[in-house]
Amino acid sequence: MPRDTGRIGLLEDDPIMGESLVQRLSLEGYKVQWWTRGEQALRELSSHAGEFDLVVCDIRLPDMDGEDVFRQSSREASTPFLFMSGFGDIDQAVRLMRSGAVDFITKPFDMAGLLDRIATSLRFAPSAPVEAELGISPFMRNVEMVLGRYAAHTLPVLIQGETGTGKEICARYLHQISPRAASPFMAVNCAAIPSELLESELFGHEKGSFTGAHQLHRGYAERAGDGVLFLDEIGDMPLPLQAKLLRLIEDGHFHRLGSEKPIPFKARIVCATHQEVEGERGTGFRQDLYFRLSALPLTLMPLRDRPEDILWLAGRFLDEITESRETPVRGISALAEDAMLEHAWPGNARELRNRLERAAALSENTLLMPVDLFPERRSSLAASPVETLSAARDAAERRQILKALSMTNGQILQAARQLGVSRTTLWEKMTRFGIEGGARSEN
Repeated sequence: MPRDTGRIGLLEDDPIMGESLVQRLSLEGYKVQWWTRGEQALRELSSHAGEFDLVVCDIRLPDMDGEDVFRQSSREASTPFLFMSGFGDIDQAVRLMRSGAVDFITKPFDMAGLLDRIATSLRFAPSAPVEAELGISPFMRNVEMVLGRYAAHTLPVLIQGETGTGKEICARYLHQISPRAASPFMAVNCAAIPSELLESELFGHEKGSFTGAHQLHRGYAERAGDGVLFLDEIGDMPLPLQAKLLRLIEDGHFHRLGSEKPIPFKARIVCATHQEVEGERGTGFRQDLYFRLSALPLTLMPLRDRPEDILWLAGRFLDEITESRETPVRGISALAEDAMLEHAWPGNARELRNRLERAAALSENTLLMPVDLFPERRSSLAASPVETLSAARDAAERRQILKALSMTNGQILQAARQLGVSRTTLWEKMTRFGIEGGARSEN
C-alpha cells in the first residue's frame, strides 16, 4: 500500500531520469513535484516555503548550477537538499554538505540506494523531531544531524574539539547509525601507544619480523574489517607513520610488518584530535594527510558554551553510575544543580562524569550536595559573596530555565508549561540570558 511519507521536490532536467524517479517515488507514497529548470524550482520553493520535506537536486542543470539553487532557496526557507552528482562533482557535493545539504548520491545509482538516502535525509532533516542522543542543546542536535548526513558515506571524518567534549562518543554514534553498525568499531589512541609500537599495533606484523615478534599479529586496520577504524588523538601520530596512513588511504591496502603481501583495507577511517592540525598554527601535522582525513569535518563546542546539556548529561551519567555500583545516591539536589550550572567545566563532559563518579562513591546521602561534587570549594561554597537582588533573581531564572529544558529534552513548549509562562515569554528570557533555542520541531 502506498503511504503518505512526505512531499519531495525533484530538480532533474533529463526527461527519462525525471519521469522514472517521479513514478518510483510516487509508488513509495511520496508526493512529488518535478522541475526541469532551476528557475522553476526557485519560484516554487519561494511561493510554497516550508511545504517541501526534501529537494532531490541534480547539480548540473541547463540554466543554472544546483549549488546556486540551494544557496538562493536557503535564504527564504530551510528545506533540506539531497544532491545527485556525477563523479566529477563529488568535491562540490562534499562542499555543499559542509554548507548544509543533507546528503549526496553519485550517479549512476540504484533506486534502492536512492530510497535509503531519501529516508535517511528525511529522518535527519532539521524539521524532523529526533530523540536526543548526544545532547539537548541546539548545537548538539545539529551535531546529530550532521553525523546522520555523514553516516552513509565512506569518506574519512575528522572530529575536533577540546579534551572531554565527547569526540569518541560522536564517533561511536556515527558507527551506530551507519550501515557498518554490525561490523567492528576499532579504537586506537595514538597518544597512549609508544611511537615505536604504534605501527605494529596499527598494521600488524608477521612472526619473526622483529625481535620479540613470536607470532603473527593482526593490527587494528585488519581487525576493523569493513567497520570503522577510529584513530583518537591523531595529532600525536609520528610523521613517518602519517606517511604510511596517507598511503593506506590512497592505495586502499597495507602490509603487515615483515610481509610484502598487500591486505585490502575496507574500513572507514574516523579520526579525532584536540590539537590544531591545520595551517600555520598546526603542530607539524602533514597537510596532505589533514586534507584527506578532513573530507567530512566536525568541530565540537565545549560544555561551558552549551549549558543546556549540563544537567541532561549529569542525569544520564548518574543513571549509568547508580546502575553499575552500590551507592545510596539516587539523585542531585537543587543546590548541587545550581553549582553545576555555575561551574566552567574546563574538563568538559569527562570532568562532569568523573565528579559524579567520585561523589557517588563517597557520598552517604540520597541526593548529591554541592560539596560532594566540588569538595575543593568547601569554604567558598559556605561563604558565597553577597549579590544584588536583581542579579540573584536573574541567576535563579536562568538556572530554572536550563533545568526545565533539561527535564523536557529541550522542548520549548513543554518547558514553558512547566515554568508557567508563555512560549514567547520563555523565548524572550532565553534570549536575554544567552540561552540558545531548544528543539524547533514543535508546533
